[in-house]
Amino acid sequence: MHATQMKWGTVFGVIILVLVLYPLVAQRYWMHVAITTFYYVLLAVSWDALAGYTGQFSFGHAVFASIGAYIHAMLMAYAGVPPMISVILGAIFSCVVSMAIGAVCVKMSGAYLALTTLAFSEIVRLILINEDQWTRGPRGLIVPPLFKGQNIYNYYYLMFIVTILVIIVLYRILYSPRGLIFKSLMDDELAASVLGVDVVKQRLYAFSLAGLIAGLAGALYSSYIVVITPSLGALSETFNAISMSVIGGMGTVVGALIGAPLLYVSAEILRQYGTLRYLIQGLLVILVVRFAPEGIVGLVKRAWESLKGRKR
Repeated sequence: MHATQMKWGTVFGVIILVLVLYPLVAQRYWMHVAITTFYYVLLAVSWDALAGYTGQFSFGHAVFASIGAYIHAMLMAYAGVPPMISVILGAIFSCVVSMAIGAVCVKMSGAYLALTTLAFSEIVRLILINEDQWTRGPRGLIVPPLFKGQNIYNYYYLMFIVTILVIIVLYRILYSPRGLIFKSLMDDELAASVLGVDVVKQRLYAFSLAGLIAGLAGALYSSYIVVITPSLGALSETFNAISMSVIGGMGTVVGALIGAPLLYVSAEILRQYGTLRYLIQGLLVILVVRFAPEGIVGLVKRAWESLKGRKR
């Protein structure tokens, strides 16, 4: 067991080293792709913390990133709040809203929860479109930069460091007794309640955690892209996060780290084929769901166990 942990630790250490050195060889366009990939990793891993561990399928997850982005932008633009403070406040506001939605949906599950979160997402999107005075509607709200000169290297390392820290914190939470409680809610909520688990409290905790991370991701990413529109919280963005989590492997922190780069980077590589890339990506999702329902992480685990079985 110790030897296996050492091997995986070495693998992750090499990956981190590669990512640290990546800006030294990457062109500006691929730097942009990497920054956006970090954003999607945060979005996917936060959705998975909610759905993959507690079984609460939210169809409005991207809107929390949008809320964090708009609060951050408006605090900087209209109130002159310092950049990093407004990022934190945007994430906290998103967390509070997420907790409120969790409280409304506390007795819901399945299709009812999905439809409620979907409706909330559309309500927020319509408000952002029509509240022209503050959000500038479809024209987009200009977000003041976090750094002078909009140095792309600063944003790359900021998103990289935040992503690593979030993954570490999530890993510590989800692979702790708290994570086991989350899993119990997904496996059998009634049995968990009988055994003394405060179901309402744990569901609210999961919602607020997911909303906090999504809001943080949206706030940071908004300053990089400079102009934000209501499309940041569109349903398609939530589906992207869901697809990345499912393909990588739900219920695993590592899944989003695999699914997000695979889907987004492949989309950029296939961009030259126009709308055909959507067909190719759709086929990829279908193949993974059909032949590897536990995602790429599950596929690798099965292959590893099979290989160890042969060695014996």
